[in-house]
Amino acid sequence: MADNRLPEEGDRIAKLLARAGVASRREIERMIADGRIAINGKDLDTPAVKLANLNGVTVDGRAVGRAEAARLFAFHKPSGLITAERDPRGRPTIYTALRNALPKDAGRVIPVGRLDFTTEGLLMLTNDGELKRAMELPSSGIPRTYRARAFGDVTQAQLDELIEGVEIDGIRYGRIEADLERGSGKNRWVEMTLTEGKNREVRRVLEHLGLQVNRLLRTAYGPFELADLPRGQAVEIRQADVERFRKQLRRGGQL
Repeated sequence: MADNRLPEEGDRIAKLLARAGVASRREIERMIADGRIAINGKDLDTPAVKLANLNGVTVDGRAVGRAEAARLFAFHKPSGLITAERDPRGRPTIYTALRNALPKDAGRVIPVGRLDFTTEGLLMLTNDGELKRAMELPSSGIPRTYRARAFGDVTQAQLDELIEGVEIDGIRYGRIEADLERGSGKNRWVEMTLTEGKNREVRRVLEHLGLQVNRLLRTAYGPFELADLPRGQAVEIRQADVERFRKQLRRGGQL
């Protein structure tokens, strides 16, 4: 291993570490560049290394455990939590709530994508970095559904035009299915389904239409739904459903 040549068999170290839930492949490559990953005490300086297993591999000086089966959790994120492990401004994070929401044997989990500080609803969590990456890729085409309560005037005809996508301040947003829920008055609920999940996409698109979003709730991520999951609680997705979902991603070339 001294010259970091690729052995004939095995998987790239970034792939193995991602499976073990350490981080995404891209993040692991940055960690290698920062000298945070070692094999048998020797700092790794390239991700171009294949291994049969993670024996002898350490991250920040700590041994990496064997990769477990991929697990997936649905969490009802309340408003007022940061989707991160820590916040420089001292605001509470999702991990504050997850201490009591997840089963004791859940181990380390990482969020799939992000929800803004004030956005609530369905946040998927996994112990598998590869699964996280595949679920986040725009090319996977996984639909995300939101309900937004917005103040202002809008018509269904205006929302229907979003099916062709829209460009805002030089940023192109792809196909969006949007429906104005029945009601009256200036505060109306809009349901939107999109597949890209760009930063603050729902808010920016609705603001572009002259609406002011005052509540935003994600209700579905692919086949997984928020349903009646209580705020601040989490539930594990059945293993059979996780494997079925992973097979769909493999057929799409995402895993």
